[in-house]
Amino acid sequence: MDYNTIWFILVGVLFTGYAMLDGFDLGVGGLHLFIKKDEDRRILLNAIGPVWDGNEVWLVTGGGALFAAFPEVYATAFSGFYLPFMFLLFSLIFRACAIEFRSKEPGRLWRGFWDTGFAVGSLLAAFLIGVAMGNITWGIPLDHNHEYVGGFFNLLHPYAVFLGIMVVSLFLMHGNIYLIMKTEGELQQKLRKMVKITIPVYVLCFLIFNFWTIYECPHIEAALYKRPVELGVIFVLALMVVGAIPREIHKGREFRAFLYSCAGMGFLMILFALSVFPNMIFSNPEPQNSLNIYNGSSTDKTLKFMFYIALIGIPIVLTYTACVYYIFRGKVKLTEDSY
Repeated sequence: MDYNTIWFILVGVLFTGYAMLDGFDLGVGGLHLFIKKDEDRRILLNAIGPVWDGNEVWLVTGGGALFAAFPEVYATAFSGFYLPFMFLLFSLIFRACAIEFRSKEPGRLWRGFWDTGFAVGSLLAAFLIGVAMGNITWGIPLDHNHEYVGGFFNLLHPYAVFLGIMVVSLFLMHGNIYLIMKTEGELQQKLRKMVKITIPVYVLCFLIFNFWTIYECPHIEAALYKRPVELGVIFVLALMVVGAIPREIHKGREFRAFLYSCAGMGFLMILFALSVFPNMIFSNPEPQNSLNIYNGSSTDKTLKFMFYIALIGIPIVLTYTACVYYIFRGKVKLTEDSY
């Protein structure tokens, strides 16, 4: 395995970590308005309060790794998706402000405004992440210099929009499961009822998306013929782990259900990686202009040097993340210092 492939995997791991961690707090934001009591909404905010900003570090780290390992891919993606990424940035900033500002005043209008901002920012961020992934899967028009030659509305075709909807449904399910793990009593029972909706909606979107991909994306269909066993096994595992979540919740094993949800997201990202590899940005309709792990990468010496740096840095990040989640484990309790 060469360093180009290793860095393709490492960048994928970082973005997968972001999806698993920030995915549930974006999902919590999306569910926020479905909870009516002010005290319950505060519990939702405090369920993610100690960890949400640390979760977003994974996005920054993934972007930094992409910039260092695959600079041309980074340049094409961030220039081609400039407006969607700016909307993503604004939505993440606004939801962060909502988390911090909401409880500063007791007024109903004040809290209602920030509650809406928190929910809209979370849903918009999840949707835009899905739209970006949809365009990477479908392909975008690139010229011979690997520069994006389309416009903003070219990125909002039905396939990408539907993947945006699927990611929203995935994060809502993931956040729903996390909240069941962190709450108790009447609120937890309400969330248990909601998960009976969020899981089937995600599974339906997942199935439609996969069949649509095979039908509409010839390069993905070619990957299926090239790696039928790997893709078939991962697809089945992705469905099995999601199917096991209701059983674990019914038996009161919320933490195990959350791990299954994380595993489902991991399998989804593996499916995505196996479907596009070795391409990183597929050029549609001119595949010869595609950016892959070789023509979009840094030099071998750079990749090798960064690999050894990553061997030091990644364990530190993982240790820090594990410590934070261990310290703030257990059910949420409101105190004077709570949001």
